[in-house]
Formats: sequence, C-alpha cells, structure tokens
Amino acid sequence: MTDATDNTNLPGVTVLIKGSSQATTTDPSGNYTIEVPSDQSTLVFSFVGFVPQEVPVGNRTTINVALTGDAKALDEVVVIGYGTVKKSDVTGSVGSVSSEELTAFPVPNPVMGLQGKTPGVHVMQNSGAPGVNVSVRIRGGNSLLGNNEPLYVIDGFPLSGNPNAINPNDIESIEVLKDASATAIYGSRGANGVVLITTKSGKAGKTQVTFDSYYGVQQVTNTIELMNAREFAEIANERAINDGFPPYFTQDQVNSFGEGTDWQKELFRSAPMQNHSINAAGGSEKTQYSISGSYLGQQGIIPNSDHQRISLRANINQKLGNKFNLSYNSTLANIDQSQIDINGQKGGTVLSAVLVGPPTVAPYEADGSYSNVRRYVFSPNELRNPLAMAKERKQDFNTKYILAGTALTYEPHKDFIFRTSVGIETSFTREDNYSSRVLDNTPTGRAIISSADWLNILNENTLTYHKQINQDHDLNLLAGATYQQNSLRNFNSGTVTGFLTDQLETNNLQSGSVPGTPESGTSEWVLASYLGRVNYAYKGTYLLTASIRSDGSSRFGVGNKWGYFPSAAFAWRVINQDFAKNISQLSDLKLRLSWGITGSTAVDPYQTLNSLTSYRTVFNDARYIGYAPNANSLANPDLKWETTAQYNAGLDLGLFQNRLNLTFDVYRKDTRDLLAFVQLPTSTGYASTISNIGKIRNTGVELGLNTAIFNTAFKWDLGVNFSRNRSEVIQLASNSDVFGEVIPQPLAVAINLVRVGQPVGVFYGYLEDGLDEKGAIKYKDIDGQPGITANDRTIIGDPNPDFLYNFTSNMSFKNFDLNFIFQGKQGGDIFNVNTTAVANSFYWGENQLKDFFNNHWSPANPDPNAKYPKVSSKTIFSASDRFVEDGSFLKLRNVQLGYNLPVAQLGITWLKNLNVYVSGQNLLTITKYSWYDPEVNTRGGSNSISMGIDNAGYPNAKMYTFGVRFTL
Repeated sequence: MTDATDNTNLPGVTVLIKGSSQATTTDPSGNYTIEVPSDQSTLVFSFVGFVPQEVPVGNRTTINVALTGDAKALDEVVVIGYGTVKKSDVTGSVGSVSSEELTAFPVPNPVMGLQGKTPGVHVMQNSGAPGVNVSVRIRGGNSLLGNNEPLYVIDGFPLSGNPNAINPNDIESIEVLKDASATAIYGSRGANGVVLITTKSGKAGKTQVTFDSYYGVQQVTNTIELMNAREFAEIANERAINDGFPPYFTQDQVNSFGEGTDWQKELFRSAPMQNHSINAAGGSEKTQYSISGSYLGQQGIIPNSDHQRISLRANINQKLGNKFNLSYNSTLANIDQSQIDINGQKGGTVLSAVLVGPPTVAPYEADGSYSNVRRYVFSPNELRNPLAMAKERKQDFNTKYILAGTALTYEPHKDFIFRTSVGIETSFTREDNYSSRVLDNTPTGRAIISSADWLNILNENTLTYHKQINQDHDLNLLAGATYQQNSLRNFNSGTVTGFLTDQLETNNLQSGSVPGTPESGTSEWVLASYLGRVNYAYKGTYLLTASIRSDGSSRFGVGNKWGYFPSAAFAWRVINQDFAKNISQLSDLKLRLSWGITGSTAVDPYQTLNSLTSYRTVFNDARYIGYAPNANSLANPDLKWETTAQYNAGLDLGLFQNRLNLTFDVYRKDTRDLLAFVQLPTSTGYASTISNIGKIRNTGVELGLNTAIFNTAFKWDLGVNFSRNRSEVIQLASNSDVFGEVIPQPLAVAINLVRVGQPVGVFYGYLEDGLDEKGAIKYKDIDGQPGITANDRTIIGDPNPDFLYNFTSNMSFKNFDLNFIFQGKQGGDIFNVNTTAVANSFYWGENQLKDFFNNHWSPANPDPNAKYPKVSSKTIFSASDRFVEDGSFLKLRNVQLGYNLPVAQLGITWLKNLNVYVSGQNLLTITKYSWYDPEVNTRGGSNSISMGIDNAGYPNAKMYTFGVRFTL
C-alpha cells in the first residue's frame, strides 16, 4: 500500500473483504496478507484522510494499491460569518458539528445536540421542564446585566432568541465561532460567541425521502429521601417540647402513622416523548429543493408540564440564467407548552410542596377531593396540596412562529458576487393562566390572559470579490451593509376573579365579577451596520484575515450610538513547509494568532430616556389618573456599548495520516464598560440607574482530541474535550460590590456577589463554626468585633466550574454500532436553597430530610459537631456555607446501540438504508450533590450575577428511547 502522491508506504490501512467481517491491516512497510474465499471477492482498502478503493480480486495473488488523498476531507468547507472558507484556511477558533454528529442521539432541539461536541462550549440543561431553553456559555460570561447566550444565526439570519423552533434533522451543519476574529464580523452581537446553523438544501438528482422517528419514556433520575409519617410526628412533638409546648400528637397517633404519603411518588410519573420527521430533497441542475415536516410531543414527568411542536421547513434554490440565483427558505412552527409553578419555598409551588408536605396526610379525601395539607397549627401558610397545584393551575402557552427569507445573488463577473437578502422572524405568543376555584387561595377562580408579538426584519447587502493570482496569492474581499428592525407589542388582561364556574377558564373573562386592570406596551429598536473583511492566503501557507464592523444602535444616546469592532488573525500552515513534509508522522500542523473586539448592547430600549408611568391620586375627594416620571430607574444618556477585546493563540495538529487530530487554544477576554444597575440615594427620587461600571477578564484553555483507535472491521473513534475558564472582576465603579437576586425566606438575602479580585457571581455569606451548648448554630467571627454582624460575611463558594470535560466514543462492528457521550464538570458550587426548607430544624413546620431526623442535635445527642442544629421554631438560620455543595458531576449523557439492516443483501431495492436503535439519556450521574440534579439552576444560565442557585427547580429526567431511520 502506498500514497499515490509521493509513493511512500502506508501502514495501518484497513483491508476488508466486502460483505464480510474478515479484515486485516498493513504492516509498517505497507504490506498485507489476507485469505479470500473465492476469486469473486472484492477487497475494500480504507484509511483516514484517503479515498477508499474497492478492487475485485479475480485470479490475482498480489494486489498493489495506491490511495489518493481525500481532497474533500482535507478541504472541507466551513461556514463563517457572511461566507465560507476551506477548513484548512480557517484562521480563527471555530468548532464544527456535522448533521450526523448532531443527530447521533435523539435530541428535541439543536442546542442539546451540541453537548460534548466542541471544547469551550458549555451546554447546560438548567431545567428538565419540556420545552424550556437550554443554556449555552462560550468561554465564560461577559456581561452582568445582559444575556450571556451566544448569537444564533440560521442561514444568515440572526435570531432574536434561541433556535428551538428548528427540527435538528433539518440541519446540515453547525459552526461555533469562539474567538473575536471569527465573531467580530457580527459586531455588537458577537461578544458571547456565534452559533451558525446551516439547514439542509436539495441537490440535483432523484428525490430522496428520509424518515426519522423515535419514541421514549422519561422518568425522574432520583428522589430525595425524606422523613416518613411517624418520623414527621416525632419531630413535630420534639419541636413542641423544645419550645415549651405540649406535644402535637399523642403517642398512639405517632405509632399509627407508619410510612404515610410519599408525595414524590404521588407526583412524578413516567412520561412519553415522541418525535417524527420526514424530508424530501432533490431537484435538477436549475432547481433544487428540500422540504420537511416534523412533530415533537413531550409530556413532563410532572403533570401539566407538556410540550408540543409542529414545524414545516422549506429550502428552494432556483438558477435564473447564468448570472442570477434566487433562494428561499422558511420555517413555520406551532408550539404548545404547559408549565407548572416552580422556583419557590414553604410549599407555595409544586416542587416545594412535594418536598415539605406532611407525610401524615393522604393526597385525597374520602370523597375524592384534594386533601388539606395545611391542617396543623404549625403548617406553613403558603403550603398547598402539590397535586392540586399541578393539576388545577393552568399555564398554557401557544406560539405561532415564522422565519422566512429570500436572497438574490448576481454574478456580473467571475470574480464578483453581489448578494441581497430580505428576511423576517415573527412570533405571536399567548398565555392562558387559570387557577381553579378548587384551590383555597383562589376560591373564586383567577384568570389572566397575556400576549406578546414581535417582528424582526432584516435586510443584508454584500459584495464579494475573489481573485486567484499566479496560484500563489488568494484574495477574498467582502463589503456589506445591513439593517435590522425589531418591534415588540405586549398585552396583559390583568387578574380577573369572581367566577361562578371553572368550566370556561380564560374563555369568558367578562363573567368574572372582579375585573383586573389591563396593561399593554410596545418597544422597538433598530440596528444599522457596515462591514468589511479581507482574507488573504500566500501559497496556502500564510493566511491573514482582517475585518471591521460598525454598528449603530437606537438603544444608546446621541453621542454613543455607533460602535466599531475590528479584528485580525494570522495562521501559518507549517505542514506546507519543506522541513515539515519530511516528517512522515505529521499530517497537519497549523499555528493561529488572533485579536478582535466585539460588543454587547446589554440594555433594553429607552434606557437613555426618562420614562413616564401612570399614577392615581386623590384631590378634593376625586380620583385623578395622570403621568409622572418613573421612579424605579433614572435615565442615563451617557450609556455606551460593552466591549470585549479577545486574544487567542491556537494550534491544529494532525498525526499518522490524520488518525490523531488535536486542537489547542489559549485565550484572554477583557470586557470593559460593564453595564449594571447602580443604587441611587433616596434624595434623588429614583431607586437606581444603569451605568457603565467596570471590567471583567476571562482567561482559559481548550483542548480537543480525536483519534481513530481501530480502523479495521471493528472501528473505534474516540474524542476528548477539555476546557478551563477563569473569570475575574478587574474593576468596579468606586470598588462597590454588586449583588445578585434575593433568594426566598427564611434567608431572604442576595447570595451571589460581584467583587473586585473575585470570580463573577461568587457566594457571599457566613462560615459556620459548629453548634453551641444549646444546639444553636455558631458563626465564625471574621472581623474580630463583638457579636456576629454583616461584616462577618465572606466568600463561601464559587459557582463557576474549575473545568469541563467530555468523552465521545463511536464504535462499529459489522452492522452494529455503539456510541456514547460522557459529560463532566469539575467544581462549580451550588447554593441549595431547598435545604433551607427540608433541613431547617422544622422551623416552618415542613417535612425534613431523613438525614436530618438521624443526625440533628438533641438533648439525647448533645454533640456540638452534629450535622444539624436543635429542632425548634426559634432556630435562626443565616446564609452560610451550610447550604453550599460541590456541583461536580460526571454524566453518561447519551448511549445508543444501533443496527443497520443489510438492505442490499436482502434484495430490498426500494430502500437505501434502514437503521434501528435503542438509546438512553442521563442514565448515570456520579456526583456528591445531594439534590435531584447538579445541572439544575433555577436562575437560568444566561445571567452571570445569579448563578448556581437551586431553588425547587424542575428535575432533569432520564429517558429510554427506541427509534428507526430509513431513506428511500
């Protein structure tokens, strides 16, 4: 076996007898020996980076083959902003995910398909609720006030939000732009990274029909071990005695309770999920098309938390003569989603009530009605029956979504291409919220209707010049202008009560005797941009990219409307040098350097203008309605862009004919002019204002390694990703701390802190110092002054992970394949608000952890090192390291076993391929975290200030799936 280019020997080439599992590999000299069953056999020669060859044996005993390098693999096209380049010519840090990789496992939306695929991309399932957005963080967070999610661009259209309306099977590829040289072309929207999604288009040829379907069952991954009914009664009596009151229950009652009600078992259910999609693609030389439809139906593991999506997708391309080309693409989607109340304590929401509800009470009364769980004198006022809240509160959302665009391309000369496009993204969402008269806190019913519709219009015009000079110089120039306008209208009916029946729910608001106050509003912003880029390559070895974008935003004042975002990158393809060509083990080597500036608006419209709000006042016994300045926030006409300067150095390495590929990057990001709310003195008459207050730095390393371990009849490809990001607050105005959101009672304080010299969003509170002789919590005296005060608070945890890692494995033998992904996070503390309710010494009369029952301080167990304090309604809890847990985990994110039916051997001529598979998701989690899931973050992943808070979040589910794919 030799390389057709230079006639060198090729070791490790797979030699397979076609139609069998019998195979061998070439030795270090390129020689091989294989015994064939007959002269009718065919040998298949394959090697990574080369075009496979099939050679009939005939009557020969020696077959020499020269393999040709696979130019398609070496020059794979990568999508970048406003164009494409060969993979070998990429100068920035770009991660690519193919359609096959994206849909290798069943995923309901494209973002989940990115899990474990690209280093530096942290995909977080912050909630297991169906249809809830998945959060993505690329190279850390840059903004305190703004969204830290990347910009999603579908077929050139920058979305206003996430791509959940897109069926993953409609996607051809996803490129993740990570460094500023790649993202600066998107200017003020590129600071958080850019995710470019290219959907499938048709190709000339016979129509090809592809069908993909799967059905799965979801279950809660684990449950929390709580006290049973007898233990609950014993703890209640212990609190009464400790507080100087008679026991709540007699001993006979205590003995009679037994296990009682397991509220988690009553609430959680096995929930089905199904997805079906079909695509037809084909065309002629002049017309190509790809049309698809899909249905996704997912029930939640908690009743009344369901999601359904029906979508249609069309891509059509039409050549108009020799110089014009017209393309059209559209996505139409109808999305229905039901939600439940989550994120709260003291039994006021479903997931809180299911944990703290008394196990001494049955779910239903004898007549079938919901039981009253707030039946004891010590029961929390907010507590409700969790089954009643889940089933009798309706929060239904319906969204009609359209994404459509058309583009005209004109090629007046072989070196010039002009492209103009117009697109719209529009959505109408209606929420129907109804609380039944069955619930005691809405005895006459409660109805609210709200809606939001927005329209996003985009026009882009670009001119591209591409010139190859003397085969040594390759020049590509891009210039363009874009205009985007976004408008939003919203309406809220106000809260309507006083209904005589639940039958009509929100369909007859006028029947409510107590109407609400309707509210409506509108907002609009405009972004006008100019952009340019130069790509230059010398002999395919020295590569240079430079770009500039100028954005003008209506969100800022007159003096700060325009921002300028340049970038530059250089790459050296060392592999093309003569000294590198002589290293036989070396297949590819490229060094990269880049710099660029990107931006973020991070504020809502009109923040530079003083706003008015309606007020009611009484004068001379008459009520008047008028307008006055909004006292919540003072306008700041000097607001300006947040800007992020990023430096990146990278290495791309291929060894052993690209059987081993490594990508390594180091980076530094400096975000200046951070936007945040600043509290104002009461004397101003305003509560706060938004200002540019500081600077954040993110530094990190990324490593991606992919290798073909075996390439015989048994194939095994292994991928490893590693990324480490460190954030640090460099500067804040007057060195003033910035706090996150306040968590609920009993703590009722802000936990997250932004402080100079610390990572963003660290936890701030007290350090515990054991228990005193009465079983009360002691706190460490940090400032050395008498008593414990707010000055004794300190850093008690860091929600930012130390590093992320992933293992991806793809194995195949004969017609079977086995694939899996392990996803891991090391570090990243979690503030477990849940334990303020179920490990709070029965303070509010809530059910407690079994661990609390067994390990709390008592007169019989007066251990100062006991895990939990004395049972009492007088026990005082403060925000402390007691509630901070290690959020590290290793998850078997996906595993799948598939079988490819040998349709050709079976003589099924009308079927091109057929694959059946079984898969599992979230089947194994290794973690020290005590709650449902270490990924759940009830504050979401987009906000840097309030990270790592678990406050009765919806658990992620494990899922078992069966699926089938085939092509006609």
